Parts: sequence; C-alpha cells; structure tokens
Amino acid sequence: MVILVVDDEIGIRLLLEDILSHEGFTVITAENGKEALKQIEIHSIDLMMLDYKLPIIDGIEVVQHLHKNNCGIPVILMSGLIETASEKTENFPQVKSLLEKPFDIQKVVQLVKDILAKSS
Repeated sequence: MVILVVDDEIGIRLLLEDILSHEGFTVITAENGKEALKQIEIHSIDLMMLDYKLPIIDGIEVVQHLHKNNCGIPVILMSGLIETASEKTENFPQVKSLLEKPFDIQKVVQLVKDILAKSS
C-alpha cells in the first residue's frame, strides 16, 4: 500500500514516513499541494495524509481537485485548526478523517489501517 504524506513541515513528513514505513507501507512525501498533485499523477496512491495549511496549493484546493476529477484516493486531513478544516471539507467524501495536530502516533497508525481496510 502506498501512502502520500503531504506537509510543509519536514519533521512531520519524516516522522510519518518513518512510522508508516516501519508498519510496512510504502511512503511518498510532498512538501506542498502542487508537489502532491504531481505525485498523484506519477504514482498509484492508496491513501493521502494531507496537511490543511500548505504553501502554493493548500490542502483544501488539493481535496477540491480530487473531487472535481473523481479521484477516489481517501484523505486524512491534518490540521491544528480542526473546526475550520471540518467546515470546509464536509462536502468532500474523499476526506475520511480529520486528524488534529499534535497527534498520537499509535492513533495515526490505527487510523491509517482502518481507512485502508475500508477502502480495499
């Protein structure tokens, strides 16, 4: 299973890449929404962990792009602003979960496994 981790904070990207790789997932990273959209074109992505607030193209714009193009990649949207993110994503079925930062690593791993199990 391939997971795309999109966050402008390198520490978050490296942490999630390390943890998810250790769980047996293939992890690809991107630092902004524009790079994420390029990765989607290149790779077959099973799940995207997407930061809400990103430079160049933000997380909501990425979700809108997925929705507009009928892309079925499930998304975990990460944010320190969960209430704002929740309001902006309620009409997008691709967003399977909102994950508040800072997050508990064990919960992240379980959430990823649960969403992938439902998607397959």
